Amino acid sequence: MKNTPDPIPVRKSPRAERSVFVRACLRQKTPYTPVWLMRQAGRYMDFYRRIRRRVSFMKLCKDSALAAEVTVKACEKIGADAAILFSDILLILEPMGFRLRYDKGEGPVIREPVRTGEQVRSVLEWKDETSLSFVREKLRIARSALRDEVALIGFSGAPFTLASYLIEGGKSRDRFAKTRHFMRVYPGDWHRLLGKISASLVRYLKMQAKAGADALQIFDSWAGCLEPEEYRQFVLPHSRAVIETLAAEVPVIHFATGTGPFLRHFACAGGDVIGLDHTVPLGAAWKKIGYRFAVQGNLDPRVLLKGPAAVRRGARKILAEAGGRPGHIFNLGHGVLPATPEENVRI
Repeated sequence: MKNTPDPIPVRKSPRAERSVFVRACLRQKTPYTPVWLMRQAGRYMDFYRRIRRRVSFMKLCKDSALAAEVTVKACEKIGADAAILFSDILLILEPMGFRLRYDKGEGPVIREPVRTGEQVRSVLEWKDETSLSFVREKLRIARSALRDEVALIGFSGAPFTLASYLIEGGKSRDRFAKTRHFMRVYPGDWHRLLGKISASLVRYLKMQAKAGADALQIFDSWAGCLEPEEYRQFVLPHSRAVIETLAAEVPVIHFATGTGPFLRHFACAGGDVIGLDHTVPLGAAWKKIGYRFAVQGNLDPRVLLKGPAAVRRGARKILAEAGGRPGHIFNLGHGVLPATPEENVRI
């Protein structure tokens, strides 16, 4: 494959002077490596478990004040340089015409999965901001509550990952066989579905930037199930369309797991920051995609299950891989595991 293109240029962010995290996203020199963690607020935290004992996951996501409190409190507890909004990637699917529920132990369930072209044609593009005004409001509350130097990250799922949930009806236990069958057998309907999702995500992410997000992360959680050519043909154009349209907004972090076999393709979809999972060496992966991208990652989350000495060794190894280059954001290669001791997460 030919050299990866330069990432989409980002305007100078007014937050960059105050936020080390934003400066790192823009590949500017920073006095230290900024840190935040995926699943920063979650079941490893005692205060979060107490809230969840009395409030369902969906209710928490839609309660703007409480979700903002969780966002800010988790960030402050561990001393991170950025807070990520407490929300869920699937919330946008409800105003697109789908009924969504969360079953205990099973995760999200789409009641009527997409299996036909007729269903694709009935999918609604999301245009009405009032249907997700609670997302806008919790961003506003969280941004006003955070210290000025702490960045706030908004996020969404990527087109492929959202489409896979719609087709599978929830989590997949067979490497997304239904999704991959659909995109190969019905390519026209596949691209039509992802086009609708992409257009909706652009509006959704722009709303988040306008509401106070200093950066946006796009999670392509399930892209690693694909073969390189599948990703290039069926996914890359749609992810690129979303990211390119956000170029004039705020820095974009593009993250997936399992993309090592097609990391250059993944980088070609764009993003100011490429998130690297813990299965690839950070130094080699950064060199492969090119230093014109910032990178995020990529400590193995299992290291945090060990003692402080192991955590320090793991962190030093990642920092050595980064080599002190501008544009490294320290993070895990996936989310914090529920059994992680809270003291091992404090920065």
